[in-house]
Amino acid sequence: MKKGTIFEGIVESVKFPNKGVVRTEDAVIIVKNVLPGQRIRGSVTKSGRDRLEGRLLEVLEKAPKETGKVCEQFGICGGCTYLSLEYEAQKAIKEEQVRSNLDHALEGQLEPYVWEGVQSSPLLYEYRNKMEFTFGNAYKDGPLTLGMHKRGSFFDVVPVEDCLLIDGDYRLILKTVREYFEAKGTSFFHRMTHEGYLRHLLVRKSRAEGSILVALVTTTQLADDDELIQGFLQHLLALDHLRFAGILHVYNDSAADVVKSDRTEVLYGKDVFGEKLLGLDFQVSTFSFFQTNSAGAEVIYRTVQRYVESTDLGKEAKEKPVVFDLYSGTGTITQLMAPVARKVIGVEIVEEAVEAAKRSAKENHLENCEFLAGDVLKVLDDIEEKPDFIILDPPREGIHPKALPKILEYGVENLVYVSCKLSSLVTDLKTFRERGYEVVRATAVDQFPWTTGIETIVLISKRGERNEEQS
Repeated sequence: MKKGTIFEGIVESVKFPNKGVVRTEDAVIIVKNVLPGQRIRGSVTKSGRDRLEGRLLEVLEKAPKETGKVCEQFGICGGCTYLSLEYEAQKAIKEEQVRSNLDHALEGQLEPYVWEGVQSSPLLYEYRNKMEFTFGNAYKDGPLTLGMHKRGSFFDVVPVEDCLLIDGDYRLILKTVREYFEAKGTSFFHRMTHEGYLRHLLVRKSRAEGSILVALVTTTQLADDDELIQGFLQHLLALDHLRFAGILHVYNDSAADVVKSDRTEVLYGKDVFGEKLLGLDFQVSTFSFFQTNSAGAEVIYRTVQRYVESTDLGKEAKEKPVVFDLYSGTGTITQLMAPVARKVIGVEIVEEAVEAAKRSAKENHLENCEFLAGDVLKVLDDIEEKPDFIILDPPREGIHPKALPKILEYGVENLVYVSCKLSSLVTDLKTFRERGYEVVRATAVDQFPWTTGIETIVLISKRGERNEEQS
């Protein structure tokens, strides 16, 4: 098929993360944003010797299990992919994706791993505790919009005030802020010209406290914005049934479309709020990493605890071990490991997350936790202790290729790897296998229902150590 050819076909399956396999009479074509069982019309966008790619033009027939409820922006907003499916059907897609990728990565492993299935999120809707919304317009010269990027577009922003993944407090805040700045005629930051004022609105909410942290992100392109910002503050505080932990004004003049701070002013309250997971208290700051689904996070951390306990960690016959929690975020896993460890060292590159972790450990009366700020690649060279156990929860792109050999040099018998990007995990598993490790147990947690996201957790053990134990 040539580029531009129009085709019709049935979606046979969806490969991770969102690659539909569409079979026509003449070819197999990869198309994004489709569901298994749909009959679609598409257009070929890339014609290579071994691969055809296309884009979706129209869904001619829905999938048999496409019976889920949707919002007005489904298929337009880039957030949800599986919202129209029955929940078990979208869960089955993710399970097949994880299993097929792990099976391929572990082909030839001496001992089969134990697959424990996909664990559901306790909440299927209104589960997100953090959102980053963008100011813009839905079309050129259109009215001010505050929402999410349109699927496949760098510029257009669609309103999401009826989003099913966020609760009513978020929706009310979105509407209030958009209407205020629209009435004021305030400009938004144009991504091409790099001119304009409004950039993002970050909202975080504590499940335990119900308190909300709001950060308005702007440029410094208004010489005198005090009155405008005070009006923004008062409009939020007028929502007196909401409990605000803090309202912040973040200045960001970066050319890149990222949510970051050059300078932050606290307009009201403070820049952190409290959250509780598995009986422990945590301090969550504006930009620190914290799982965006608190209820689902507890499923992840219980699994990590269970995997750790399935090894000899913390058994009375041995001295309590030293545990490294690499890419520790706000120190959740670090603190959960404290009861079974002599010492737990958490390493995290975001300094404010490290400071929040230190405060949390103090509040939880945990004296054997140490938190270090810096890149894992560099910090490992400065740590005198040697770990007996390592827990890894890296960013989406996985472990830095230069950091992984340093981690493997410790030669620990067991590691737990928590991954939010399956393809990154698969890449890193290749290196683990080359160094004599194999996967013992694996599971997935549907941390992000209706999206393409899935968390995968694996217990990795030294091959020789396992064989000796089993002999």
